[in-house]
Parts: sequence; structure tokens; C-alpha cells
Amino acid sequence: MTATAHETAHESAQPIASEPPAHRDPNVLRWLAAYTASMVGDSVYYIALSWAAVQAGTPSQAGLVMTASALPRALLMLGGGVIADRLGPRRVVVGSDAVRCAAVLAVAALLYATSPGLWPLALLALVFGAVDAVFVPAVGALPARVTRRDQLARVQGMRGLAIRFASVVGAPLGGFGVAAGGAAAAFAIAGLLIAVSVPLLLCVRIRDLPPHDATATATAADAAPNATAWADLVAGLGYIRRHRVLAPLMAAIALGDLGFVGPLNVGLTLLADERGWGASGMGWVLSGFGVGAGAASLLLTLRGRLPRAGQVAGCSILAGSLAIGSLAYAPTVAAAVGTALLIGLLAGLSGAMCGALLQTQADPAYLGRVTAVSSLVSLGLTPLSMPLSAAAIGAWGTGPVFVGSAAVCGLGGIVALCVPGLRRAELPR
Repeated sequence: MTATAHETAHESAQPIASEPPAHRDPNVLRWLAAYTASMVGDSVYYIALSWAAVQAGTPSQAGLVMTASALPRALLMLGGGVIADRLGPRRVVVGSDAVRCAAVLAVAALLYATSPGLWPLALLALVFGAVDAVFVPAVGALPARVTRRDQLARVQGMRGLAIRFASVVGAPLGGFGVAAGGAAAAFAIAGLLIAVSVPLLLCVRIRDLPPHDATATATAADAAPNATAWADLVAGLGYIRRHRVLAPLMAAIALGDLGFVGPLNVGLTLLADERGWGASGMGWVLSGFGVGAGAASLLLTLRGRLPRAGQVAGCSILAGSLAIGSLAYAPTVAAAVGTALLIGLLAGLSGAMCGALLQTQADPAYLGRVTAVSSLVSLGLTPLSMPLSAAAIGAWGTGPVFVGSAAVCGLGGIVALCVPGLRRAELPR
């Protein structure tokens, strides 16, 4: 189901022939500023939540608080995609940010006034997870409503740069807040940053897109008056299953993420401990990954389009899997940093290309639900690989587990290269 007629009437704008490219478009830059502020606020929020949880309870209780948002996010994500398609992505993002801001500031005020223990932190984590289930699909669907289809790949690069910026700035900003005024001050900073995104988003011009798939869009629009949310969800899943590009793309994303998350999170920590690199060595390796991923995002931001997108995605996933397998055998920290830089570059490139293909191949009527499925794979299912990776490393060691994870990741590249529809997929000119 598409956005409501009211939103269409008051928020749409037709493309202008002389529009600048996305990285020079004031409308897109307003969206990017809102997205960046929200992402930095998220980073500060997680620092504040972890610090407050550790201070208020035992390490195991703090761990439960930190993971409390995962369950509602995973359970509600597909429904969040339906909501994004029904109400329109900008409306959902604004509402989600308003709720998240209010919840974070309320907890900040509570912590400032008293020491309530763990219960408000756990409640905040649950609220954040539930709202994220709606927020994430809407955020994924919004770029297609603020720029032309031929600029969506460039926007994916800009979004990647915003994520890298948030990870670099958010942690020290959260640490500064904790040092200056405790968890309450850090929560206040997070809430204010999230609040900044709301007026910026309200100033973003939302356009009506021509239907990418006239039949699919017409079917969704015709069914809108009587369709239930469940019918919308089933229709979205059926649309993905039948699509010659999106179906194999989801499989490639799932396999790539399953093989990537474990080694580059818990696996790297255990590898650094095994090799005696210490926390500083692990930090350098993570920095190498961040630089590589940022470089890939910058490349796509400046170029705007890479030819043979499906082949590039498949080859970069496959090459990245080989780099993941070799990371466990890096003889020195310097070699590990270089390998991580290569992994970041290839993972950033494959992630940006997969995201751009998802944005440009999906019909606008289904984009929220399509984004929800891909987000569920990345945010809801792949974290399960982390405890499995830790247990496997304990049983067999880092080398075999990294190689096994690389093989799973490589299967994603093989899917992308062997399925003709995905291999031949191109980004719009």
C-alpha cells in the first residue's frame, strides 16, 4: 500500500530537469544532515546505555539490558516495513525520531533526579528496539523519495559516509558526556541529537516517484482500501520471492552477512587476544576496516554509478571472503591492518552496491517491506552468528572458523554471480 493521499498532496514535488547531482542537492543534503544527526545520537545513546547499565547492575544484568532491544526489533521488523509503505517513510521516520527523543530525554531526567536502578534502562531498550523495527525500514525507503533513481547509488555512498562519521564521532562524544555529567548527560546529548533530525526532515521535499513496476504498483494501490496489514506483508514477501533480482539479492546479503559478522566482531577480539596484539592492536585493525569502508562509500558518492553492478557486488563479496579467511593468518598487526583495510573496502563496496540495487530494483510501493526483509537479515538474524563463532573458536581455533566463515560469505558472491538476473543487474543511468 502506498503513502496516504494527504501526504501525497502536501509532500510531493515533481523532479526538476536541472536538478544537481545528489551530493550537491540541498534537499538531499538536508536529508543527509538529519540522518547523520540521528545516527550520531544513536551512537551516543548506546554508550550512555552501556555505562548506566554497568553502574546500576552486575555485568550479566548489563548485558541483558544491552540486548533487550534485539528481540522486539527482530519480531516487529517485517510489520515495520508494512507501516512504512502504508503511511509513507518520511512520516514514519519523523514519528520514530520523536518517540526515541522523548524516551531518551525522559530517562535522562529520571537519572538526573534519582537512581532508579535497571528497570528504566531495560524499558528504554525495549522501546528503542520496538521503534527501531519501524524506523529502520522507513529510513531505507526514504532515499527513493528525496532524489531521482539515477542518484540512488550516490545516496548509498553518502549514507555509508554518514554511518562511518557517526561511529567515529559518537563514541568519543558519548564518553565526553559520561565524563562531564554521567549517564544522564550522555542521554541528554543523544536525545538532543535525535531531536535535531526532526525539523530537518520536515524541511525535506518529498517527491512522487513514477512506478517502477506498473503492474505491481497498480495491484498494491487497487488493494489498498480493503487490504489488511497481514495481506500487505504477505504481498510484500511474495513480491520479493518472485522478483528475478531481489530474491537472489536477499540470499546473497544473508550469506555475506552471516560469514562477515562473526569474524569481524567476536572473532577479531579472540584473534587479537590469541596473538597478543592487545586492545590497541585490535583498535588499529578496526580502524583499517573503517578506513576501507569509508573509501568505498566515498568512491560511490563521487562516481554516482558503477557499471555492471550485479557483477561488482558478486566479485567484491567473493574477494572479501578470501580476505576474511586470510585475516586469521596475518603474521603481524601491520599485516592484519592492511588485510582489514581490504576487507573494509570490499565489504563497503559490496554493501553499497547491494543497497543501491535494492533501492533501484524494488517497486516504490514495496520498498519499505523490501528494506525490512534485508534489515531483518542484517540486524535480526546475523548477530546469532557471534555466539556461534565464539563457541566454534573455543572448539577448533581461530583459523578454521575464519576460513569456514569466509566460505559462507563466499557463497553469497557465488549466488550473485551464478543467478543471471542478479549478475546482469545494472544501476540506472
